[in-house]
Amino acid sequence: MGNLKIGSGHPVAIQTMCTSKTEDIEAVVVEIKTVEGKGCDLIRLAIPNFDAVKAIPLIKERTALPIVADIHFDPRLAIAALDYGADKIRINPGNFFDRDYLEKIILLAKQKNAALRIGVNAGSLEKDLWEKYGAPTSEALAESALRWVKFVENFDFGNFVVSIKSERVPVMVEAYKQFTAAGNDVPLHLGVTHAGLLIPGTVKNAIGIGTLLMQGIGDTIRASLTDSIEKEVEVCKSILKSLGMYEKEPDIIACPTCGRIEIDLEKMVREVETATKHLKKPVRIAVMGCVVNGVGEAKESDFAIAGGKQAGALYYKGELYKANVPEADLVPELLKLIEEKT
Repeated sequence: MGNLKIGSGHPVAIQTMCTSKTEDIEAVVVEIKTVEGKGCDLIRLAIPNFDAVKAIPLIKERTALPIVADIHFDPRLAIAALDYGADKIRINPGNFFDRDYLEKIILLAKQKNAALRIGVNAGSLEKDLWEKYGAPTSEALAESALRWVKFVENFDFGNFVVSIKSERVPVMVEAYKQFTAAGNDVPLHLGVTHAGLLIPGTVKNAIGIGTLLMQGIGDTIRASLTDSIEKEVEVCKSILKSLGMYEKEPDIIACPTCGRIEIDLEKMVREVETATKHLKKPVRIAVMGCVVNGVGEAKESDFAIAGGKQAGALYYKGELYKANVPEADLVPELLKLIEEKT
């Protein structure tokens, strides 16, 4: 998709989807700028009509991110979006009743060197699979995905990714596992569909996406949230950082607040987070608030504060760097150390 590649050998790509109406070009561009250069690798736009299609090239002129056109029921919009320069088309083939149109989309994507995302979820599950399984079970979703992969590959087209989504985390995880167990090495888009507000949505996505990534399954991710696209990208980054799969910025760890803490820990963590946003290296920074866990975590980090009673110590690469630093100087001294050593 443009300059972006996903699949075996490439980092897991982070994506999100604009909430603005695509035909409102200014609003879309403003929204994209909130995630461009901040961890997002590709952006999806809703394409429900031809006015939205016509906005694609005008938006592409103002962002370096590859554009994914999100199509659902009208295959003519997919064809038009390809003609207007979309880098990738998202379709749920189960929503298209005219297979001839689906063939045209595949062949046009092949001609234009564009990518496709073949989506499967409960809302697009084929009627015969509903009747066979009685519900959008993991078996039904996996069988649907296998069916559409075979259909697409019949046209000697390989530039596509598959998503198999459910709002039920166990169903989603099992469907992907069954799909890969069938011997497919097609790149996979992971996510828990309509996961909800920030906290429950983050938990669902972290469990679903994280479980699969730990098993080597997944090539691009979106944390679908009822929240801003910035939050979606932040959650995706946090999932990847927790698995050691994100190397574009620091990983900041901090102990939970408790009665043992005798420094203003939360304030310090936020100050460090803000001051290190410019770093594009996967350094581990620990900001710890008490002597119980502070020293141990400090020895496991590249840079660290180990707090004490209104004071603390600084660590570098697991070794004590400076002891008895007053509380007011801990963050400035840590940031100075980071600046010198990175």
